[in-house]
Amino acid sequence: MSKLIIASVSPGTSVQDIGRFGAQRYGLVPSGAVDRLAMAAANALLGNPLFAATIELGPLNSIFTAKGGAVRVALSGALRPADVAGTQVIVNTTVTLADGESINIGVARSGTFGYLAIEGGVRGTPMFGSLAVNARAGLGSPYPRPLQASDELLVATASAATEKRIDLPAPVEGPIRVVLGPQDDEFADGKDLFLNSDWKISATSDRMGYRLEGPVIKHLHGHNIVSDGTVNGSIQVPGNGQPIVLMPDRGTSGGYPKIATVISADLGRFGQTQPGMPFRFKAITMAEAQAAYRAYADLLQSLPGRVHDSNILMLDIKALLNANVAGTAIDAINDATWQVATANT
Repeated sequence: MSKLIIASVSPGTSVQDIGRFGAQRYGLVPSGAVDRLAMAAANALLGNPLFAATIELGPLNSIFTAKGGAVRVALSGALRPADVAGTQVIVNTTVTLADGESINIGVARSGTFGYLAIEGGVRGTPMFGSLAVNARAGLGSPYPRPLQASDELLVATASAATEKRIDLPAPVEGPIRVVLGPQDDEFADGKDLFLNSDWKISATSDRMGYRLEGPVIKHLHGHNIVSDGTVNGSIQVPGNGQPIVLMPDRGTSGGYPKIATVISADLGRFGQTQPGMPFRFKAITMAEAQAAYRAYADLLQSLPGRVHDSNILMLDIKALLNANVAGTAIDAINDATWQVATANT
C-alpha cells in the first residue's frame, strides 16, 4: 500500500462518488459528484468502476504527494494547468507519481470542479453505502469534511500499466436545458423573464445550491408553499426573487415554489459554470429531456472504450523556461549582447 498526502488543497475539495440513494424519504441527502461525466472519465482512465470515489477538486491550487510507493492518478474535469516535477500533465490523461513526487494542480481556467481519480479508488468506510462527503451532515469517508493540508489517503501502489488518455466528445454548448415546473404556474409572466434573461452564478454558491444573479422573478401567491420533495437541479425561487438551483448537497424537501428543473444531462455542465459567466436557460419537453438523458447514459457507458494508450508529448516546463528558444537573444541591460554595426554590414 501507498499513501497520497495532501500537501495543500483548494477550498471546496472533498471525496465524492455517485452518492447515496434509497433513503431520501428519511431526509438522507444524496451528495455525490457535481460533474458525474468528468468523475467517470477519470475513473475509466484507471480501470476503476465508473462511479468509484474520487477527489473532487475545488477551483484553486492543490498539491498531492505520493508516499511509501508509487501512486497512479488521472485528472479530468475543469481545464487547468498541472505538472509533476516540471513535466506538464494534460487533463484527461493518467500520470504515475514516484515515491516522493507531487502533482501540482493549478487554478481552473475553464470550469470549476476537477476530478483526481486514484488507481484502485479512494479507500474508506462507506456511510449509508457511499464515501461521498456532506460536511453539513457529517457524512463521508475517510474524512467527513472537505480535505485539508496534511490529510493522508491510503491507496493502492501503482501498477506497471502504460499511461492512458481518453477521447471525449466536444463539450455541449448553448443554453442550460430545463423542464418547467412543478410550480411554474406560480409565476405567470415570470416564466418568460426566467427564460429570456441572462443569469450569472453568485460567488456565494456552494454544493448545496447555486444562487443566481439576474432579474427579480415575482410570485403570484407568495413565496411559501407546503414543503415537498426536491431533486438535483430543482430551481427554487425564494422571497427575494433570485432563483437557487439545488445541487447534490441539497435538502431532500423545500418550501419555495420551483419554476423549473435542470435536466440531468445538463446538470454537470451547469455545475461547471464559473461564477460571473453569463448563461441562459431553455425550456424543453419531458420527452426531449428523457432522450437527452438516454444519450448521456450511453456516453457514460462508452467511456471505457474511449481509453487509449497515451501518445501525448509531455513538456518539461522547467527545461522549457530555461531554454533559449528564441535563438540569439539581446539583453537590454547587458551591452555585451548588443549587435553593433560594422563597416562590412
